[in-house]
Amino acid sequence: MADILNAHAANFGDRLAVIDDRPNGDHFSITYGQLDLFTNQLGHLLVSHGVNPGDRVVWCGQNSIGVVSLMSAARKVGATAVPLNYRLTDDEAAYVIDHCDAEIVYVDADFAPMLERVRGSIPKIREVLVFGGAPPSDDAWYISVDAEVASMPDSAPPEPPAETADGATMIYTSGTTGKPKGAFRRRATAPTQMVAMLEHIGYRTDDTYLTTGPLYHSGPGGFMGIAINMGQTIVVQRKFNAEDWLRLVDKYRCSSTFSAPTPIRMICNLPDDTIAKYDVSSMRVMIANAAPWSFALKQQYLSHFPAESLFEVYGSTELGVNTILRPEDQLRKPGSCGKPSPMVEIRLYDDNGNIVEGTGPEHTGELFVRSPSVFSDYYKQNDKFMEDHRDGYQTVGDIAYIDDEGFIYICDRKKDMIISGGMNIYPAEIEAALEQHPGVLEAAVFGIPSEDWGETVHAVVVRNGNAEVNDDILNEHSRVSLASYKVPRSFSWADELPKTGSGKILKRELRQPYWDQFNSSI
Repeated sequence: MADILNAHAANFGDRLAVIDDRPNGDHFSITYGQLDLFTNQLGHLLVSHGVNPGDRVVWCGQNSIGVVSLMSAARKVGATAVPLNYRLTDDEAAYVIDHCDAEIVYVDADFAPMLERVRGSIPKIREVLVFGGAPPSDDAWYISVDAEVASMPDSAPPEPPAETADGATMIYTSGTTGKPKGAFRRRATAPTQMVAMLEHIGYRTDDTYLTTGPLYHSGPGGFMGIAINMGQTIVVQRKFNAEDWLRLVDKYRCSSTFSAPTPIRMICNLPDDTIAKYDVSSMRVMIANAAPWSFALKQQYLSHFPAESLFEVYGSTELGVNTILRPEDQLRKPGSCGKPSPMVEIRLYDDNGNIVEGTGPEHTGELFVRSPSVFSDYYKQNDKFMEDHRDGYQTVGDIAYIDDEGFIYICDRKKDMIISGGMNIYPAEIEAALEQHPGVLEAAVFGIPSEDWGETVHAVVVRNGNAEVNDDILNEHSRVSLASYKVPRSFSWADELPKTGSGKILKRELRQPYWDQFNSSI
């Protein structure tokens, strides 16, 4: 896997590898033969700047050929590429850079000024390699690498020692419940498991993969990596725009992608006559993930795209792909994330550490996974890893149940579960019910303090356009499908919900003011 590009170059060197077609008219593309040679040069550049096998290299930038190349070049020289979310605050970015112990940052010129702002907090960084433009200053700390890469030999860079982990990755979690943790994989996913998953979904080497969302996130980046390994053509959208996404699907007959719910919601909420201008019939494999797609959103998607294209996977940065819900089950099994992916074993444990044996929503438990794709450890935080480890299985804290056909349903994050009057309440169920109302674009549900009940259910709602919907309407709507104790006792309204770069709702930001107010009154 370390030099898969070399094999692709030999077998189909003239095939387009990456296309970067921007709405302003800028267009860049590179074949597999060219990509192999360029990543060789980039690998030599990394080595010349002191990158050794096993070292971490932080990269930061919007989707581009430069970003795709760095991932492959790092793999060729045995280094671990660590993506940095460019949407982080300065303090958050500095934490990731310093915590991962990297000494080199490879950064898109557009984001190099952030490195200057946090320079005092990242003392381990020796050099900042700037690509795609000029550095922010003439300081020797910054190295403009565009010309330097071109001067490097295009022969294969020095092969890393045999003991160096092949395909090691480290991706920092979204940090929805606290500081991000570095999910470290010492080796790439086992090829046998990867092949089994690809066959189960039906990927083809002639697919064209479109990036939907930033490559620093484990989902879009991971599935883009699959596309590279299969020799597919990759269309990178530098920054997401709903109508431009449709343009790229139409122009390049894109057949595969991975998406969080937010981009697809933005696409499906475009006017019907706008969507109708573009031919999207080429889409064969839409992987729904990153955050749960509501049943209402799936219905929207299926009204515009081929029915056989929609797959949902449940997984995480740490655990990889754990379940797959196939197209034929999307409407038949609302709320399910499917059955275990090939070579994945799943167990549910109750609060007492016992394996849950029964089926149905009354038999919930914390979901634990064992598979070859589970990560190795949290970097420098093995205590956090062991907290989530049991009998060789690992968890990220999700609560689930299994139905009598073996389909798995994620109820919610364990940390997001509401306990009201001694009853366990799962926000995801309530959010799904609220989003069935046509006046609701999206909703976030969480517990707020109550002296009588411990917690009560609160919902923050984003209206769908100018829809006339209010507390009373949603209260009545909720009672149709929810037990009375699950119906929100209060509502608030927002123009948008705070999210991580990967599309997960930051409930802690929504919840915190209520608990701060409660604690200050005690």
